Amino acid sequence: MKKLTARPSPLFITCASLLLACSQGNSNTIYIGIGVAQTSNVALLGQEQVAGAKIAEKYFNDKGGVDGTPIKLVFQDTGGDEQGAINAFNTLINQAQVVGIVGPTLSQQAFSADPIADRAKVPVLGPSNTAKGIPQIGDYVARVSAPMAVVAPNAVKAALKQNPNIKKVAVFFAQNDAFSTSETETFQTTVKDMGLELATVQKFLTTDTDFQSQATNAINVKPDLIIISGLAADGGNLIKQLRELGYKGVIIGGNGLNTSNVFSVCKALCDGVLIAQAYSPEYENEINKAFREAYRAQFKKEPPQFSAQAFTGVQVFVDSLKVINSQAKVSQKPVAELRTQLNQQLLGGKYDTPLGEISFTPEGEINQKDFYVAQIKMDADGKNGKFEFLK
Repeated sequence: MKKLTARPSPLFITCASLLLACSQGNSNTIYIGIGVAQTSNVALLGQEQVAGAKIAEKYFNDKGGVDGTPIKLVFQDTGGDEQGAINAFNTLINQAQVVGIVGPTLSQQAFSADPIADRAKVPVLGPSNTAKGIPQIGDYVARVSAPMAVVAPNAVKAALKQNPNIKKVAVFFAQNDAFSTSETETFQTTVKDMGLELATVQKFLTTDTDFQSQATNAINVKPDLIIISGLAADGGNLIKQLRELGYKGVIIGGNGLNTSNVFSVCKALCDGVLIAQAYSPEYENEINKAFREAYRAQFKKEPPQFSAQAFTGVQVFVDSLKVINSQAKVSQKPVAELRTQLNQQLLGGKYDTPLGEISFTPEGEINQKDFYVAQIKMDADGKNGKFEFLK
């Protein structure tokens, strides 16, 4: 198999192309790794994570960094496969000498790359790794993304609230993606637990573009509800083709479709899709207000969940480093020692974030209180849309 090499985006060439210089240069700078998908079919999600992380970098440095010591984010592109994530993590750990990593984008990648960080004793915070088993990978693996076992059932409840007559359900999932296969288990269990009929389960690949066969098979069983676990590109195309084939019922999208980038894929046909959320731009606390204002000023739209989770990942590292720094200057600690202390500290802290108040279990699972469901509302011409949060 051809070895794939993760390549840094030109936008972040300053530090990423000079990793050794970064790690050996100014000791009064703290380097944090961001290993997410900037290219491939996952880029629609990873680019939102890059945006959230960059906003966090500016926000915390404007506030003095870690008690006067600035942070510097080192970006590595994981692409959309396991080898890309492995390459990115190895570079961040061994060359850039980062104190911790926010990433990767996909759970599928996390199962391959996170063990590398765990063996090197480098703390990892998964910004969008919601599959079952992520925190159990190792002592140095945690996540700021709530598992779909907690989040996904909310979307089914919202669908039933909108249409109490739902009886028959069709489920689609990407069989080559660990997140999608884990998420669909939650959806299928939820459907059965709620007394609904699971009429058909259709499989596809994240690389697929033609879903005519699966869509037709599902429509033939006359479902009242369709649930899709996939990514933005394939999931958006599936929604589009279902609507074009005449399906008029309720559609639920999983976490992989939880991005405004899906709007450009299914356009006007995205309208009405329900998606459970672990973040609301309207959450009322000081840091979310600042994050929301910064995002809207730069991108002229509301911040999405993936950006908020990436921001939160950076915040957890920064807040934890501040606690360590209050005891002894972090800039004077060996990297290996700081990594271990950082992992211990982040697991024991509480954080007021754009996601609300969060903490972690000793195993690295996020404790989060607030969850939401949003419905996509598209303009008639299909050019613009938004997530409208349901009450």
